[in-house]
Amino acid sequence: MTNTEITKKIDKKNKRVSKKVTGYGAGSVDVVMSVDQVAKEAASISKNAPSVSALEKLANNETFLAINELRAGYGKMEILHNFNLRIKKGQSLCLIGPNGAGKSTILHSIFGFTNIFSGTIEINGKDVTNLTPSQKLSKAGIAYILQDKSVFPQMTVEENLLMGGFLKDKPKEAQKSAEMVFDKYSRLAERRNKPAGVLSGGERRLLEISRALVMQPDVLLVDEPSIGLEPRFIDMVFGILEDLQRKDGKTIIMVEQNAKKGLAFADIGYVLVSGETAIAENGSKLLANPDVGRLFLGG
Repeated sequence: MTNTEITKKIDKKNKRVSKKVTGYGAGSVDVVMSVDQVAKEAASISKNAPSVSALEKLANNETFLAINELRAGYGKMEILHNFNLRIKKGQSLCLIGPNGAGKSTILHSIFGFTNIFSGTIEINGKDVTNLTPSQKLSKAGIAYILQDKSVFPQMTVEENLLMGGFLKDKPKEAQKSAEMVFDKYSRLAERRNKPAGVLSGGERRLLEISRALVMQPDVLLVDEPSIGLEPRFIDMVFGILEDLQRKDGKTIIMVEQNAKKGLAFADIGYVLVSGETAIAENGSKLLANPDVGRLFLGG
């Protein structure tokens, strides 16, 4: 077989192979983009990074939680570079961007899990930058819903909920809050005396969110709420978060790999690149942005 014949045979075979692959977030794309490619192209759209005044406008000039020129990271490694954030009380904000952009580091910094090199974090005008995680919860009203499964599988559903009260050192209030959770979510009420280990993935996520609510926070930090869940449970979790924001007035900052779902939910979206904000806009406008769609929404 000649080289020409071999080439034709390979070309013919390649034509039978589908080029559709899953990209970042949801949807499909014709070309596989590496993490490095996404980061490089994302960096090219970050030349006109939003000003602080633009961030304040997105928060309706009623800032409740502010991050000011924050430099933070782990050990001596700086991940966030002069990062700014503004959000109004009762708003929701979704952080998207390539892997390693610093999305989870923002949540970690707000809650006190990183080294802060400079800059400040404020809640309602009060500097909370150097509070410990337990103080962030008890004094600043910030609760963190972790990305990894964090229920105690051997403890009952009710005992898991009450742990929220012990963390805030208010066990009596926790009992009342737990009953409110059971009144609100029949899925958990029916399983209150069952070990948390028997719950489905969606029910565990509901328990994690509910345990945070028992702590009666003003701000919810939510890391990858849809990770590992079936579509029906993803819809349930986002429905619960929407209820908490719209009806209970919770301020929500989330990181979400399913960028379409996160931006469709959030009032505001930030696109992060290399520890800085490349784009900040209303969630619906980011969904319609062709560059954001190409890089993060699967086409």
